[in-house]
Amino acid sequence: MAIPDLLRKNLKLPAIVAPMFLVSGPQMVIASSRAGLIGSFPAPNARTPEMLEDWLSEIETALADDHDTALWAVNLVVHPSNDRFPSDLDAVVRHKVPLVITALGSPARVVDAVHDYGGLVFADVNSVGFARKAAMAGVDGLVLVASGAGGHTGLTAGFAFVEEVRQFWDGPIVLGGAISTGHAVRAAEILGADLAYLGTSMIACEESLADNAYKNMVVAAGAEDVIPSKGITGVTANWLRPSLVAAGYDPANMPEDKKPNFENAQDDAKAWKNVWSAGQGVGAVQAVEPLAMIAERLKNEYEAAVKQPAFRKGDFR
Repeated sequence: MAIPDLLRKNLKLPAIVAPMFLVSGPQMVIASSRAGLIGSFPAPNARTPEMLEDWLSEIETALADDHDTALWAVNLVVHPSNDRFPSDLDAVVRHKVPLVITALGSPARVVDAVHDYGGLVFADVNSVGFARKAAMAGVDGLVLVASGAGGHTGLTAGFAFVEEVRQFWDGPIVLGGAISTGHAVRAAEILGADLAYLGTSMIACEESLADNAYKNMVVAAGAEDVIPSKGITGVTANWLRPSLVAAGYDPANMPEDKKPNFENAQDDAKAWKNVWSAGQGVGAVQAVEPLAMIAERLKNEYEAAVKQPAFRKGDFR
């Protein structure tokens, strides 16, 4: 399966700015697209269906005259407990969102609705088994959330994940997990992915919805500050140790028996409000900066990596 031409539209870096809960909003999407990246946001970040309508209209209006912008995406939570799913999908269809990324469940009930207006559907998966199921559901692409990713993470290393999925899937692959530099974006391509998922590297951008204290914590943190746990949402996610401690948790004794429930996105928001997530690539984040500046640095690093041969003559004498 060839990469759809729509995906290549005005991309200056083969990457999607990942949809991050309580972090990604319209300004991040608009800035990402204008910087030549695919911007995205999770539908639950808009607190109400009315707000989601406003956000979609804001993005459409802002990008309507920008003919050199990349496309953008909305992330839909398809878990059966998400009671907002029907209205969120209706809004996506009305606005003909070009790319829909599903998460936390089967993409089956999204595929036909999005394909009917010409959109693309990518499924966010964190295991080879889920990747197989998503492929069978008729998606256009797979987002492989590998070990080291921020938010709801996977347990499989990216090296193994891409290799095994490529045995049964020849369509677009997006790889996420500790990708915070342009060199890492290039490495994802070499592994066999088509696009990289950029999450943690963008949390501290100026356009982010993240609290300033969260942004500063990301800047100060390193990989050793990242703690995986089911104890906040019932699904394994990577959390910043200082935020767990500040919220009264013991990082060494998290309540790992918690069950997932996305029935009320705002209740979920309460759990994430003061307990903050980041991936293992957090050490590469050095400052709070405009998204365009981060994107430019990543593009320069990527281009340098493309020009640099993997091995130089005499390296192994």
